[in-house]
Amino acid sequence: MRTNTYLFVFPALAVILLDQFTKFLVLGNLRVGESISVIENYFNLVHVRNRGMAFGLMNRPGNYSGHYFLLAATLVAAALLIYWFFKLRGEKNWMIPGLSLVLGGAVGNLIDRMRIREVVDFLDFYIGSLHWPAFNIADAAITVGTFWIAFQLIFYPVSSRGKAQHSPNK
Repeated sequence: MRTNTYLFVFPALAVILLDQFTKFLVLGNLRVGESISVIENYFNLVHVRNRGMAFGLMNRPGNYSGHYFLLAATLVAAALLIYWFFKLRGEKNWMIPGLSLVLGGAVGNLIDRMRIREVVDFLDFYIGSLHWPAFNIADAAITVGTFWIAFQLIFYPVSSRGKAQHSPNK
């Protein structure tokens, strides 16, 4: 196995395992809607269910078409991430860990959607009455991976031949 394959497979597996383990703990220890203050006025562990996607979009009870759309979209996204990895695989490319994090997060939430038809969110950050929407490890991995990929695309663009372009002033 090549280094790039390790950089793609192992972070994704770690995200999936950590995500599912933490959700298992939440499901076993908190009732839906329950909250535990970890850092008063800043951070709670909560048990929230999300049938939709980021920020509760499409989060409506009985929205079966939305559920199937999200399942299909996640499968297509995972296939595209794997395809992108194989396109980059022959090179030393630091975009690969970002692809892996996004894939691991997508699969972590896909498991929830397939198993319980909704995603378990439990990390609740806030300052006073200003709350960030609750999220989970998979969501965090998707966010970090997306920023990682964006950083690589902006600061280390890839030419049509697949080689990173470097400015002569760098």
